[in-house]
Amino acid sequence: MSVQPPPPAGARDPVTPEARAGPVTPEPRASGPPSQAQPLLRQEATGEEEGEETGGRGAWGTGTAEQRRRGWGEADEGPGEAGRADATGSGSPAGGEGDGPGGSRRPLLGWLPRRPPRCCPCAAPLPRSAAHCCHGGTKMAALAYTLGKREINHYFSVRSAKLLALVAALLLAACHLASRRYRGNDSCEYLLSSGRFLGDKVWQPHSCMMHKYKMSEAKSCLVDKHIAFIGDSRIRQLFYSFVKIINPQFKEEGNKHENIPFEDKTAAVKVDFLWHPEVNGSMKQCIKVWTEDSVAKPHVIVAGAATWSIKIHNGSEEALAQYRMNITSIAPLLEKLAKTSDVYWVLQDPVYEDLLSENRKMITNEKIDAYNEVAVSILNSSARNSKSNVKLFSVSKLIAQETIMESLDGLHLPESSRETSAMILMNVYCNKVLKPVDGSCCQPRPPLTLIQKLAACFFALSIIGYLILYAIQCNARRKAKPCPDLESGEEKKTLVNTPVSSVETLLQAFCKLGLIMAYFYMCDRANLFMKENKFYTHSSFFIPIIYILVLGIFYNENTKETKVLNREQTDEWKGWMQLVILIYHISGASTFLPVYMHIRVLVAAYLFQTGYGHFSYFWVKGDFGIHRVCQVLFRLNFLVVVLCIVMDRPYQFYYFVPLVTVWFMVIYVTLALWPQITQKKANGNCLWHLGLLLKLAFLLLCICFLAYSQGAFEKIFSLWPLSKCFELNGNVYEWWFRWRLDRYVVFHGMLFAFIYLALQRRQILSEGKGEPLFSNKISNFLLFISVVSFLIVAFILIRNIPGYARSVYSSFFAWFGKISLELFICQYHIWLAADTRGILVLIPGNPTLNIIVSTFIFVCVAHEISQITTDLAQVLIPKDNPSLLRRLACTAAFFCGLLLLSSIQDK
Repeated sequence: MSVQPPPPAGARDPVTPEARAGPVTPEPRASGPPSQAQPLLRQEATGEEEGEETGGRGAWGTGTAEQRRRGWGEADEGPGEAGRADATGSGSPAGGEGDGPGGSRRPLLGWLPRRPPRCCPCAAPLPRSAAHCCHGGTKMAALAYTLGKREINHYFSVRSAKLLALVAALLLAACHLASRRYRGNDSCEYLLSSGRFLGDKVWQPHSCMMHKYKMSEAKSCLVDKHIAFIGDSRIRQLFYSFVKIINPQFKEEGNKHENIPFEDKTAAVKVDFLWHPEVNGSMKQCIKVWTEDSVAKPHVIVAGAATWSIKIHNGSEEALAQYRMNITSIAPLLEKLAKTSDVYWVLQDPVYEDLLSENRKMITNEKIDAYNEVAVSILNSSARNSKSNVKLFSVSKLIAQETIMESLDGLHLPESSRETSAMILMNVYCNKVLKPVDGSCCQPRPPLTLIQKLAACFFALSIIGYLILYAIQCNARRKAKPCPDLESGEEKKTLVNTPVSSVETLLQAFCKLGLIMAYFYMCDRANLFMKENKFYTHSSFFIPIIYILVLGIFYNENTKETKVLNREQTDEWKGWMQLVILIYHISGASTFLPVYMHIRVLVAAYLFQTGYGHFSYFWVKGDFGIHRVCQVLFRLNFLVVVLCIVMDRPYQFYYFVPLVTVWFMVIYVTLALWPQITQKKANGNCLWHLGLLLKLAFLLLCICFLAYSQGAFEKIFSLWPLSKCFELNGNVYEWWFRWRLDRYVVFHGMLFAFIYLALQRRQILSEGKGEPLFSNKISNFLLFISVVSFLIVAFILIRNIPGYARSVYSSFFAWFGKISLELFICQYHIWLAADTRGILVLIPGNPTLNIIVSTFIFVCVAHEISQITTDLAQVLIPKDNPSLLRRLACTAAFFCGLLLLSSIQDK
């Protein structure tokens, strides 16, 4: 959902200094009063030293500029931005982080600012205001803190974090694979036998997701089907709950001790309840009739009984022995039916003995357990030399253990528990038929498509090619290793390192991307890892929000520039919004309306940045070249296109990327069409400002027309090949709905950028360090209006009017802001699951540890994909137009081939 706007006017890409290593050599601090604008312990820098500090992103240094240049001082490490894709307006951390070819080692904690200690470990005298705190213990603590942090950064870098994530992913994959081979690959067994309650009424099966079927879905699944329920009053309850999924208006009427039929003629669904309260000859005869070839067999049979036998025979041991004999004689018949039908034996639920009436006091939980043990032992051994085909429905026991206290008579379950058991039965049978995305239980792995097979071959060849190239290079380096010349006693000189070729960069990038895509497929398509449903609680949403807010406020540093919406500030803005949206998704907070409404504002803020950033770039720089357009489109769409191929999803499925892509093209076409109006041209003649306003007015007219003319909108985007990109479920309605929600926000971003740049050009704004943006009266008035309003512009004013607020930013949020696009897209499959409808479970049984581990791997993958995208953009999008046009021709041929394969695949 994140958007990557270009830098505002005049902004330049900051370059992060290379990671520094080496011993710390504290230098004596010059005496004199500390600077009022800087923290007490920050060294005063002038001339060349001041430039060094600025380049170090406001580092807290205790050494001189020369020492920091050599890696001796305590310079801070900011988020890597060297090589940022300026064309996109928001790139990703670039290659100088130690994990690319020729990259330097970069500390992982380096993206967090180094906070100054209370007292510096220095020998020089300090001013009176600070001298009282610099005692020996404080100096030693500060020095230990600094040395410890450098030691951690030295051994735990971004590169080592990614290696740790890779090892964790491989180990977890191996463990899950071994577990599935040991326990079996049938998630139906988990659905029928295990689970837990989330909250009061939401049942969560172990390791898989349960879909909540609607009436239309149930009828579609059970069309022309016959389902039979055989047993006592508890089975009758289950029958009623099952029928109410098909027809919610069905009444629980009729004689309780008789057969009850149900039929839905519209879907030709037939569901019968057959009254057989004991496992005896009567039940056996009923089942035996279905085994005859001339009789139509039910598609689903649900049977179970025991409490009547306990009640009638007063819980005697003879009754238990008779039950054993009867179920032994019925078991072969059930096994025979199970070859052509789905047969389920429902184990007996516990009772709440305190509520039982006097004539039911003999039905104790001890007796029920004894009867269940008999049923399990006989039915599990009914098939010779193979696993029994009769499925034991034992999960109802777990449900009853949590809810039987709510029973009215101590014997029959409350309605909510019966509905849960009925929905489990519906999932067991219908998930393999309808294949709902959020119903992973009992659902087989989807077959590979032709496009997926070709993509797998491509990535496999890339991995093999890179390994061969790597082996050749290792062999060449081994041969070029210096060896002593025995005659002269000197060593031969080594060969000079050659620059990395484009072919090597491509092979390395696609090799890493292939491994990452394999992880994506394993997480959300291969049924290797587990998935669970979301469940919203206030604590699951607000506690993480408070936690990241504290971290974001704690890790802050000075901005390199103090202009409104400077690069650090926009990265910070995108970062905290993306983190909030991620927490919103994983906590299932969409069910809580106030949170949903606030998240809609954050989505609009991303689109606002799209309009602001891209307009600022075109207006200030006047760069309407094709290279700029290709860079932006590649940055936005590369990962999504790869995922559409690998995960077999339409382009519109990742709705936000098409949204920002279309809006970028709208901004580009609006400003690039004749007459091209830029800031430089408008400064020479004020009439050009009027021309630009006319362009914006025409754009607003077009937006209004498409927003209120759904037919015209759908006709445009239903044209081939646009329809292949923007259709979802066979139509473009979803695309129109998504586009219409925030249709004016991008326009407002463009208008805000125009007004801000015009005010800036006329020097109406005070953007100096520590200065308020306007005069005190105007600033106070605007701040008051902003606080009481709920608008995106209000946030911008609050964040930028006070000079002190504009001069600092949160490096914690800014680091995530640089990879916000990758975080949003990757969450679909490797953090969430079932295309965002569930939660990925890497470590079952421990939700907190699972979130920590899956989040760590997820963030590392997103960061790596951001670097891969940057590397590929530098190779695949050359700056010279002839080469770029040839690449575009190849890209067009690739997409034509993709459309052709998609058509063949659909047929």
